Amino acid sequence: MIRRVMVFGAFDGLHPGHLDFFKQAKKYGDFLIVSVGTDNNVAAIKGKKPLFNQKERLALIASVELVDKSVLGAERDFYEEMRRHKPHIICLGYDQWVTEADARVKLDRVGLNKTKVIRLKPYKTSKAKSTIVKKDSVDW
Repeated sequence: MIRRVMVFGAFDGLHPGHLDFFKQAKKYGDFLIVSVGTDNNVAAIKGKKPLFNQKERLALIASVELVDKSVLGAERDFYEEMRRHKPHIICLGYDQWVTEADARVKLDRVGLNKTKVIRLKPYKTSKAKSTIVKKDSVDW
């Protein structure tokens, strides 16, 4: 059986922290699905428009060797999107807002009661976070 792992994010300005996130997630399965946030959702969550549009970010993630499938995220019902892809495991980034318990409840509601939820570790919090990388690049 091929074990599908799914992760989510904006991935606006791909950096080593993102690659580490994919490596960590891939250890839990055979097939990594990366859901790239839409421009509207990135703006709503981060409070500003992404540097790169959703088409550009999706193409960039698709080119990463660790990623088996890249998909554009849902505009509204994220859990229905998960139901469509039927992951065995969902890996959350260390800084993603949803708790494992909340994700568990919502996954159960859409029939994914066997899907595991795992919180991954940060890469290097002082270097890898996109907001830090963007701020540092502006300062020099």
